Amino acid sequence: MGGAWAALGHGTYDAIRRNPLRARTVTGLMSRARKTFDGLPDGLAGLGEWTISEFKSEEAGLTVRGRFRISPFQKLDTEQTKFLITFLRCRGVLSSIERELGISYPTARARLDALLKALDLAPAAEPTPDQKRRLAERRKEVLEKLEAGEMTPDEAKQAMKEAVK
Repeated sequence: MGGAWAALGHGTYDAIRRNPLRARTVTGLMSRARKTFDGLPDGLAGLGEWTISEFKSEEAGLTVRGRFRISPFQKLDTEQTKFLITFLRCRGVLSSIERELGISYPTARARLDALLKALDLAPAAEPTPDQKRRLAERRKEVLEKLEAGEMTPDEAKQAMKEAVK
């Protein structure tokens, strides 16, 4: 187990998993570690729903307590977070991700699929060839009506949007 658990010491994670009442031990160890963690420590996301109970600004001298849901992005492990950052920096171009990370296209694609699964997202469905053909026909029809003066530009714009749905 890496990340935060490495900072807490060997066996802490297993001890908490066996006995949830030892959670205070984790709090104490994390406080003593004085380390700021990005999201959940690796390996904890699969243990159920988590909430944040305190936000603190040392600089402002403020503490806010309550029950706050964590972002799905905070549930990503370290490797998934690194891949997401690379994905965004490369603007989603898998060939750029391949070069930057030194991995093959199938590996980049597999990591992207794993990231989508971790975020509980489904890949966008690709239109079938028949759907593509119907969309092209509808667009052509709208453009012909626009050219013939049978539609205003605003009506054509709306018709194009509706054709994609």
